[in-house]
Parts: sequence; C-alpha cells; structure tokens
Amino acid sequence: MGDDNDSALGESIAGSLYTASLTSSVFNYTYENGRRYHAYHAGNYVLPNDEQEQDRLEYTHHLYRLLVGGASYRAPLLDHRPQRILDIGCGTGIWCIDVADEFPESSVIGVDLSPIQPSWVPPNCRFYVDDIEREWTYSPAEHFDYIHARDLIGFIGPWKQLLSHIFDNLKPGGFFEIQDCTTPPESIDSGLDLVPDLVQWQLKMFEGMAMLGKESPGDAYGIQSYMTEVGFVDTHVEIHKVPIGPWAQGNKHKELGLILQEHVSDSVEPYTMAVYTRALGFSAEDAQATVERVKNNIQKTEAHLYLSYYFLWGQKPF
Repeated sequence: MGDDNDSALGESIAGSLYTASLTSSVFNYTYENGRRYHAYHAGNYVLPNDEQEQDRLEYTHHLYRLLVGGASYRAPLLDHRPQRILDIGCGTGIWCIDVADEFPESSVIGVDLSPIQPSWVPPNCRFYVDDIEREWTYSPAEHFDYIHARDLIGFIGPWKQLLSHIFDNLKPGGFFEIQDCTTPPESIDSGLDLVPDLVQWQLKMFEGMAMLGKESPGDAYGIQSYMTEVGFVDTHVEIHKVPIGPWAQGNKHKELGLILQEHVSDSVEPYTMAVYTRALGFSAEDAQATVERVKNNIQKTEAHLYLSYYFLWGQKPF
C-alpha cells in the first residue's frame, strides 16, 4: 500500500492518475441479497458499499462529531500541524474532506477497498483504492504525521499486524487515532435479559467474523494494549457512553439516544447479511428474520441499553 499510480483512483473520480485495468476492476462490484459489495479483493470486507450504506456512513460521521462538539479528531493536531495525514478505511471520504478543509496546508490521503468517494474534493485531498491488510509500501519520504481509523474493530485480522504497519509508517512524533465503539451493547441494570435476540446476534457476529479471519480485540483498552506492545507511547482513551433510545435523563441524552437508536437499527441489516450467509451458513430468509428480531429488541427502551464510543490515540516516539 503506497502512493503509486497502480493504487490511485481515476482522474474522473478524485483527480489522481490511474490505470484503465485497475479502474475497470474496482468498479466490477459484486451483488448479494440485494446489496452491492466491493470488487477489489472481493469478500475481504463484509459491509456493502451501495448508496444506502454510504448514507449510513455519513450519518456515522456526524454521530462521532456530535459526541465531541463537532471535532473530527482528539489527538493534539493543532499543536503539531501535520503535513501528511492518512485515513485508512475512509469510506465515503467525508472525514478526509472535513480534515482537508481544516488543514489546507496538509496533504490528506484516504484509502479504501471501494471507490465511493466524491469527485469534487479539496485540492489537498486524494483517494486511493487499496487494502490496508496487505503490505504497506510507502517510502520513508511518504510517511505520515497522523493516521486515522474509524469503525474497523471486528473487520481486521490480525490487529497487531495492522498496528505495526501504522507504527512503521508514521514519522517520529506522529500520532495514530482510532474512533470506534465497544460491542455488544450494555445495560445500566438487568436490561440485557429483555433483549435475548440482540445478545445472541452479537455472539453469532463474533463467531462469524472469527470464521472469516477477523479479530475483535475487545474494548478500547484491548487496542490500547496492542498499541503499547508495538511501540506507541502516551496513549489516551476517551469514552462516551451513549444511550440507545430516549430513556436517559436530560434533553441532550434523550436526543443522542434517539439518534443512536435509529443508527443502530439501520446498521443491523448491513452488518448481518454477509456474515450470516457467507460464514454461518444461514439462508438469506433466515438471516433477514434475525435482522427483524434484533431491530425489534433495539426498540425496547425499557432495557436501558447503551454503547461505549471511544477515541483512542497514541504517539510514535521521537
């Protein structure tokens, strides 16, 4: 994975050079259960990439920013003014675009398996089709001041290998930040007893992702431990517990709860279908029935469910 022409998107997509053979192959999408999936290294990522999923990803971006007062990052970037920024698994590119606008003097690069980013982007922003689980080929001159990842837990395997790639491709003093949430949902009381389908679904998802070779290293502190092992220092964890549904006290919590309840409900189907049908052997009909039961559980505000969203960052030593 590096800044080479073989990896770059077409000029009509993101202003980069490209090869015609790669361009045609990355658009040769696969279709399953009425959803569209990436073509490049097909099957390596289980979420779709169609417009419905792109809308969900943009909603996710705004949810993360809402948690931290509109910020796109928590690492101390304003103190360091990064020159080169990389977003791995950039999705629609919305995070890259926001950060490129905030740091116009920086070069912002997004990589993803899917070429779903917009054509019109800031001049300092570029997108590449690449697989972050393959060997990284950036030269030392191309190393980064800041690398960002979001919502990759459970979709990568093994995590320590990826973190080693990240560490090796940061400049001394550079930062890595991951933004994610801990699953399964928790309850402030015994509410999990009220949502057995949700609990069982999460266990089956862990099982299915493991069968596909992906690792779920637990909560933020599991990833933090891995980061320390590969060499990161001065790591920080910031956790935001967000209710699922309008059951918590206070207008802000109720508003966030409604937003997250809708978001989680919308996420069940794209998360489920490929894992249940590819790995666990479910028929599409049975998988869809599971989706409906889980979505019904998510509406049970009396279960007092919440998710722990976290922002975790650390620094490569000088």
